[in-house]
Amino acid sequence: MSNFTVKTMAQYMAEGKQPEVLFWVGCAGSFDDRAKKITRAFVKILNNIGVEFAVLGTEESCTGDPAKRAGNEFVFQMQAMMNIEVLNAYEIKKIVTTCPHCFNTLKNEYPSLGGDYEVLHHSQYLQQLINDGKLKLEGSETFKGKRITFHDPCYLGRGNDVYEAPRELIEKLDAELVEMKRCKTRGLCCGAGGAQMFKEPEKGNRDINVERTEEALEKEPHIIATGCPFCNTMMTDGVKHFEKESTVVVKDLAELIMEAKDL
Repeated sequence: MSNFTVKTMAQYMAEGKQPEVLFWVGCAGSFDDRAKKITRAFVKILNNIGVEFAVLGTEESCTGDPAKRAGNEFVFQMQAMMNIEVLNAYEIKKIVTTCPHCFNTLKNEYPSLGGDYEVLHHSQYLQQLINDGKLKLEGSETFKGKRITFHDPCYLGRGNDVYEAPRELIEKLDAELVEMKRCKTRGLCCGAGGAQMFKEPEKGNRDINVERTEEALEKEPHIIATGCPFCNTMMTDGVKHFEKESTVVVKDLAELIMEAKDL
């Protein structure tokens, strides 16, 4: 696959070069089979438009977000210090990631530990590339007449006030953006944040992802768009709960753009 080259920071370093941006893949994007597809989609877009980017490869470790949210500050700080040491050694300035949890942690938790970088969620970065004229979506008919609803990830939306970038990307696809009744600042969590992804839910009368998916399905969308690997899993499980897999798909923003560009 010619459009699937991924170089590591170590390779750039050996060539005496610095990439435009470091792509922080994250644990989900590296190990979860569904999230790997999001990683591939994002890489294909960057390669297609000739962005010079690198990954850390085996030098990348978990940002420490799940440990911190679950209350283990010590483990979080150990993870963070290790990562900051690697990032600073490579003199990294700009980081982009497809995971709002990594985004929030790198952007807001790392500076006080000595890791100061410009950190972007991939929706912001893709929007930047469109604004700069590097990424073009004009004339794509892939999603014409399709109804798409966007589920705001907590750490992207309410955590960091990023609401417009994902929606502008969807509107660029020539699709119809339909909003759920709880969206933007009033968005509802998918149920996987705060390290909940890695444990069973507490007793209650309903799973939160089922409630959230129901809100999405009320809008009769063809696609539920997400910008987070955890949200993607939870909304996909929700769609399965309602047995709607044949009519509704859950896709990351990067996957939508990849399909629109037919990569």
